[in-house]
Amino acid sequence: MRVLITGGAGYIGSTVASACLDAGITPVILDSLVTGRREFAEGRVFYEGDIGDGSLIDKIFAENPDIEAVVHCAALIVVPDSVADPIGYYRANVARSLDLVDHLLRNGCERMIFSSSASIYQAGADHTVDEDSPLAPQSPYAQTKAVCEAMFADIAASRPIRILSLRYFNPVGADPQMRTGLQLRRPSHALGKMIEAYEDGVPFQVTGTGYPTRDGTGIRDYVHVWDLATAHVAALRRFDALDTDVINLGTGAGTTVRELAQAFNRVVDRPIEVVEAPARPGDVPGAYTRSDRARRLLDWQARHSLDEGIRHSLEWAALRETRLG
Repeated sequence: MRVLITGGAGYIGSTVASACLDAGITPVILDSLVTGRREFAEGRVFYEGDIGDGSLIDKIFAENPDIEAVVHCAALIVVPDSVADPIGYYRANVARSLDLVDHLLRNGCERMIFSSSASIYQAGADHTVDEDSPLAPQSPYAQTKAVCEAMFADIAASRPIRILSLRYFNPVGADPQMRTGLQLRRPSHALGKMIEAYEDGVPFQVTGTGYPTRDGTGIRDYVHVWDLATAHVAALRRFDALDTDVINLGTGAGTTVRELAQAFNRVVDRPIEVVEAPARPGDVPGAYTRSDRARRLLDWQARHSLDEGIRHSLEWAALRETRLG
């Protein structure tokens, strides 16, 4: 099997590509390198360019006529940035995704897996959600994912393509073989900020302490990125037999930011200090999944612990400068 992975030189896309290779699936990488890294595409079939470039998509399919499916990971993903630049986010995430699907249809591609997000959900009072929970995206970034899902559903209803949305919860960790990891030197999410605080010897700021959670800090479902990647392999293998167009990918356990910091301090040799700070624009209390759909349909469940995710993140952070410069 040969699969086109858009955004395949990014954090999640490159890890999906590695999981595909390990499973005997050949990944074809398309990445603009706006946030992706060329190093993550080394030794792989790679095309540099934009998902909205129709002539490039045509070339990829002409040179790889055995592509059976697309995994669409290309997107801008930073919530505060989306609040500051909604036009840029809608253009990159929605308009270009529409162009991409148009190009796929022209080339006869009938299967696509879309990297969606659990940030589109309206969580219940207990902060849990499943695939049937109401949607209420709270940031332009989250809204772009919801708009794309609705757009894809309309297209799939009348055109010869099926699109499966995998709604990710919060990825942590790195490829356990350390082939790839977070490409950003200073990532904006909580674990990235903890690693930054650890490396710099400064306190970690908990942004937002007034949420209606058990300790007032945001709650998330932290799933190891390698587990996410193996779920894509399972979805590719079972794609035609699936009886749904939406599957949540999470651990089924909620972890608050304070609890994440406690887990971090269990792993490191030198604990970080935790201080309180105001919430960031666009941040929400958070949610975790209560669904068993992934287990039932994909025979998949998260296998790596939170401590392993933190440990792999730290291992990658220590290697990152030698791998990426």
